[in-house]
Amino acid sequence: MRNIKDVKQTDQLAILEDVMRSDQAISPERLAELQETLSGVSLKDLIALLERTTASRGAVLFRLLPRDRAIQVFDALDPSHQADMVKALGSDNVADVFGELDPEDRASLLDELPAEISEGMLRHLDAEKQDATWTVLGFEKGTVGRHMSPEVPDITPDMTVMETLRKLRTIADDVETIYTLPIVLEDRKLVGVTSLRTLFTAGSDELVASLMSEPVYAHTHDDAEETARWFLALDLMAMPIVDESDRLVGILTFDDAQDIVECEDTEDSARAGASEPLGQPYLSTPVGKLVRSRIIWLAVLAVSALLTVQVLDTFESTLEKAVVLSLFIPLLTGTGGNTGNQAATTITRALALGDVRKRDVLQVMWREMRVGLMLGAVLGLAGFFLAWWAYGLPIGIIIGVTLILVCTMSATVGGAMPILAKAIGADPAVFSNPFITTFCDAAGLIIYFLIAKSVLGI
Repeated sequence: MRNIKDVKQTDQLAILEDVMRSDQAISPERLAELQETLSGVSLKDLIALLERTTASRGAVLFRLLPRDRAIQVFDALDPSHQADMVKALGSDNVADVFGELDPEDRASLLDELPAEISEGMLRHLDAEKQDATWTVLGFEKGTVGRHMSPEVPDITPDMTVMETLRKLRTIADDVETIYTLPIVLEDRKLVGVTSLRTLFTAGSDELVASLMSEPVYAHTHDDAEETARWFLALDLMAMPIVDESDRLVGILTFDDAQDIVECEDTEDSARAGASEPLGQPYLSTPVGKLVRSRIIWLAVLAVSALLTVQVLDTFESTLEKAVVLSLFIPLLTGTGGNTGNQAATTITRALALGDVRKRDVLQVMWREMRVGLMLGAVLGLAGFFLAWWAYGLPIGIIIGVTLILVCTMSATVGGAMPILAKAIGADPAVFSNPFITTFCDAAGLIIYFLIAKSVLGI
């Protein structure tokens, strides 16, 4: 094998990937060579390399990195991937790295770890970092409080610009951000917000009270996804998070809000495709975890598909008298399922963006019914002429009418399901594609055979 030091960086990365993917043990001599090579690899490529290898191999590479670079790389990984790395490395080996994470990132990692490992990780933190971490962990999962940073500077309205800047210089390394600054009274009640830009352009003796503006804020128990989406739309760098008494508790930054939205979109996409989100890059995910993310959904869908089998069994005599009807079953079930999935995906996304609310269910159903009717009219007309040409007028009428009704029904149901799921506190993505496909298959077949029996008189 070529010596890594003798090739350029692009080739070095390819060789490093080969080493990480290899099943062979890495010799001590090879480790020394890898360590020297890693010092010349960019941070972006290091992160990509870890994301494309298993946790056990990634742990080997991680141990070869200097402390500062190891912290940067670890912080960039998804919480599930971080948890796998902790298990592979041992909690003692990542204690320093864990302590350098922001409190909300520590909380996300601890959520992915077994209780005994989490307790060991927390014991390595000093009292101040433990308090900050427990503050975040004290809020319910899915709320903004679980994603905020409690590390916020205490700026009061009676401070001058000079005093404020002097304070920021001393605490800049200990707080989440100094670019957006909440202004609080002595009891930490939020009264305003200002920015570092405003302070820099103001006179040194001006009071903060004259420079602050009305704050945009959220409450700790607000839904994280909804809050993150409307916050990102405002193009703010950060916003204060307050409790029920409007006292400042923490701050939500732009990058944390982006992480929330990305995580939720990934989860919706996975569940719409009948699997659980992986929570980490595909190539670094253990095969067992891939299986677990899919098997439950496959089992549920297999059981629910028995409903379709039952419908076919009920209309077996109808099929025996007109075997040609069986030729169109895949067309009708596929069209119905796809129509329902299109509507469900559109409404699920609209719910996530706040374009549709629970009280809009009747309006959505009316719109989707008209959409489905028009889609069915176009497809039904085409199906009518093709079936008439190939199998005669009665079959053409059956196919044309069925397509119109199936598309109308599927679009209406597909639009309503995600909203109903939201209303009962379930994940709209769970109720979309997989279950809608099964429902539309069974209901579409019932419509099909009832129309066939009526037209053919059988």
